Amino acid sequence: MSVVIVGGHDCMVRKYIDICNIYACNAKVFTQMSGTLKNKIGTPDLMVLFTNTVSHKMVRCALNEIKGQTITVAKSHSSSMTALKNILEAHISQEDTVCQKN
Repeated sequence: MSVVIVGGHDCMVRKYIDICNIYACNAKVFTQMSGTLKNKIGTPDLMVLFTNTVSHKMVRCALNEIKGQTITVAKSHSSSMTALKNILEAHISQEDTVCQKN
């Protein structure tokens, strides 16, 4: 399962990736707007938006990039490790994929 995380704290990028690895998911993390997100997001299975730590412009840009695709979007006001774990647990069990918690 592939995950794209938009928002969050710069100092937490490594921890976000590590948490996704625990759930056997590949992650891309974008904490700041650097140029365009076009061609960087790709086609993930899940997009996580940490709404408290991201600009409205970056949210609009990210959502425009996945427009017309069947990508699940999960929004969380908190950008904590626990919030990410809860999102991954909820979506992995819903998807019923081979991506299981180790």
